[in-house]
Amino acid sequence: MSINSSLSAPALPSHAQAWRQFIAYLTLPRVGLALVLSALAAMALEGIFITPFSVLLGRTLVVGLLGLLAFSAAGQWPRRLPSWIARWLLQVVAVVLTVPLATLLVYVVAVGGDLESLLNSQGKVMGMIFISGSGLVVAPLLAMASLYRQRDAEARSQALRFDLERSELERQTLDAQLRLLQAQVEPHFLFNTLANVRALVETGSPQAAPVLRSLIAYLRAAMPRLQNEAASLGDELSLVRAYLELMHLRMPDRLSFDITVPVDLHALRFPPMALLTLVENAIRHGIDPGEEGGCIVVSAAQDAGKVRIWVSDSGVGLTQSSGSGTGLRNLRERLKIFFGPGSRLDLSENLPHGLRAEIEFPLP
Repeated sequence: MSINSSLSAPALPSHAQAWRQFIAYLTLPRVGLALVLSALAAMALEGIFITPFSVLLGRTLVVGLLGLLAFSAAGQWPRRLPSWIARWLLQVVAVVLTVPLATLLVYVVAVGGDLESLLNSQGKVMGMIFISGSGLVVAPLLAMASLYRQRDAEARSQALRFDLERSELERQTLDAQLRLLQAQVEPHFLFNTLANVRALVETGSPQAAPVLRSLIAYLRAAMPRLQNEAASLGDELSLVRAYLELMHLRMPDRLSFDITVPVDLHALRFPPMALLTLVENAIRHGIDPGEEGGCIVVSAAQDAGKVRIWVSDSGVGLTQSSGSGTGLRNLRERLKIFFGPGSRLDLSENLPHGLRAEIEFPLP
């Protein structure tokens, strides 16, 4: 057998699995329905039988239960069928054959196995015909209705599985996109910070060594968190504070900062380095170009089912390059992947001068 044919062939259930599925089909509602229909058949035939109703009821109940067992068994055995025989057709045929055979068995047991006396009794023969006939009318219709419900349930279950698989594939795709975007952010941030250290070294600033030590300590704390998918806003604020302290060492007279975020928002899931990108952008495009430097404020609020987090600076203000950098484009895509289409990133002027970058997303 070729590899392709073995892969395309459906796997057959084991004997143990077939037995479990056979037993699992015999649920209480199905058994109860078979017994109720058998009892109704006995009540319908009572007027033409001289046999006591209890005996007639016992016979129809046995025939009904044997028909149900045959239907369930044909759904599992034989395990492999020729391509020209459908499983549902086999089940219907099994019921049609079982009803007269089960009726004959019941009467043979009733006469103690004396088949000759059974066949010579016109009343018993007519009784078998009536019970078999009523069973052959009801049982196939019941089998077809059961198969229809089973097929409908399987179709709904398969549609649900397809929906779950599609959702899982979409989630995996979004996760992959988020990891790719995050991988682009990390070197962008690291190289910008190293460029700041290099500028201090080249100018011979006495702050170069303390800044470098702070950078090393910061990276040791930050790197394990960068790939943390369960990162919280509190984690991000810790990184932002460490970064601002690092930048304050570089320009102690030109930079001040304040972080005031409500404690009840710290546990929210938040994409790593998203807020840090805004803070870095504020320093690079707002504080650094200005002669007097400025102040950076990080704050947040919750209102009407939405969370707003903003970074405002008192730097040079809105310029042509403020909202067109790689970091901000990357951040907008990450926010949509992480929080959904309801998230946004807006840039506005921070009066009297400076820039305000605000992230808004639905409260989970």
